[in-house]
Amino acid sequence: MRLHRAVRFLAFGLLLLAIPAALSSPSSAQIGIGIGISVRIGPPALPVYEQPIAPGAGYLWTPGYWGWNDDGGYYWVPGTWVVAPVGMLWTPGYWGWNNGVYAWNGGYWGPHVGFYGGINYGFGYGGVGFGGGEWRGGAFFYNTAVMHVDTVHITNVYVNRTVIVNNESHVAFNGGEGGIAVHATAQEEAYGREPHQAPLASQTEHEHAASQNRAMFASENHGAPAVAATARPGEFSGHGVVAAKAAGAPYHAPAISPKEARAASPAESRGNNAPRAENARPQNESHPENAPKSKPAKEPKPPKNNKKPPEEEKHDKGR
Repeated sequence: MRLHRAVRFLAFGLLLLAIPAALSSPSSAQIGIGIGISVRIGPPALPVYEQPIAPGAGYLWTPGYWGWNDDGGYYWVPGTWVVAPVGMLWTPGYWGWNNGVYAWNGGYWGPHVGFYGGINYGFGYGGVGFGGGEWRGGAFFYNTAVMHVDTVHITNVYVNRTVIVNNESHVAFNGGEGGIAVHATAQEEAYGREPHQAPLASQTEHEHAASQNRAMFASENHGAPAVAATARPGEFSGHGVVAAKAAGAPYHAPAISPKEARAASPAESRGNNAPRAENARPQNESHPENAPKSKPAKEPKPPKNNKKPPEEEKHDKGR
């Protein structure tokens, strides 16, 4: 009996010694988290495009952005409407400059919109916060001053023109030469410490589909993709697709290949010490997988009994 008790005390003592070490050193699951992709060449300007009409109530707009592929370089991920987790808002991801590279900071769902690099993504995302709508109870109300919705079928609407940002900047990254020169506010940092949810499955599938489409790559579309926005995730053809009006700025092909841009990146050789975006939130807060109580987000279902926009009803009848 005394031997068993002594073993238990010894095990407990070892556990107490191990806890501080575990807290002070990163686990294998933490390695690399918060760093994201980093490259030596910056993304093209954001293309100029219009927002497709919302498919129905409960959908929130997620703006388009430039993703990265090691073989093809930057590719456009079209803006799209997604069925949002009730009570949650989308903080877009952004590219930020630090120590010679452009680092990607992924987007997430949370109760408030945090820092997204000051990038003017449009449609309520003017660089700070979100002016496209708000949750009232379990229903989302749309600000039609900046959101394109069918007010006949969606009645949860209001108008607030004070959120309109008269800023024609299409710069797609924060910091560095030519980048957006803003830093996160104390409030944005506080929002970054709130519990987050990861992107929905439909969002990750949407991004993957874009990465497999050669027409989405900047090397092919020169900054003006034929599919700049979609009514629903993954739908790159049909009446809900919107083409870019123009590139946000003249496109200049990179002087180095995508593989060269990535191979020379300090992020690839420094491991845990790789640089993050200069204005990013603390590492364990900038991505949903590290946030408290973070779990893979379940795909919400759109509210029942929603009528479809007139043009969508006509399209369905014609099938």
